[in-house]
Amino acid sequence: MQVNPENTLGNLPTSLRSELVEEFKKITRNYREGRWEASELNGGRFCEIVYSILAGHLDGDNYPDRAKKPARFKEACERLSNAPTTYSESTRLTIPRVLVPLYDVRNRRGVGHVGGEVDANHMDATFVLHTSQWIMAELVRIFHKTDIATAGEVVKNLTDRTVPAIWKVGDVTRILDPSIKLADGTLLLLYAELGSQADKKLAKNLEQENIGNYRRVLDRLHQARLIEYNRSTGDVHISPLGEKAVEERLLP
Repeated sequence: MQVNPENTLGNLPTSLRSELVEEFKKITRNYREGRWEASELNGGRFCEIVYSILAGHLDGDNYPDRAKKPARFKEACERLSNAPTTYSESTRLTIPRVLVPLYDVRNRRGVGHVGGEVDANHMDATFVLHTSQWIMAELVRIFHKTDIATAGEVVKNLTDRTVPAIWKVGDVTRILDPSIKLADGTLLLLYAELGSQADKKLAKNLEQENIGNYRRVLDRLHQARLIEYNRSTGDVHISPLGEKAVEERLLP
């Protein structure tokens, strides 16, 4: 079951629930694509939207037109506990407390982890994904505009495990679908990282021992304008047409 903002978050203003669902989709989509840093950055924006929803709800459902970033996020979340106890503990205490470490992944961890011994981006992105799923499930439970059984089914689906399309292990990147065609796998790997990649690196990740044969695959993709391939340097860039192909055909 897909998240339906018109039903499952029907008690929220249209603008806020649209922002919330769109940002949540970005988090899950970036995770599936293996874009760990992008997933973490979206997590920060997601927090700001959730905070705006909670603050409006606890102010007598006096919501802002659009989500706003509070000046001091941690202190702003802590102030939500001052709302009357007639409001649920989840909106006053639990969700605000969960938002703080989620927001800190972007602001304090720095997502790039410059100077760190171990690349923690994948680990952080996994934290962002599952924490965001839990928060979405709580918001659906609290603000749903549908019957209890349907809301419960949405919550169950929101908390299901999300599997990325690619997997980084050590110095290699693997595509988790072994049936994917070689050309499509190339596009997927190029889409998952910013900038260019070397043809030899792509061949290694795709387990292509014969670089000559693989370069012919790159030539065909180049001729179709799905990539830009410079044979002399080995640099490979995905084109806008290639990106469109990935988004329409290959992403889960």
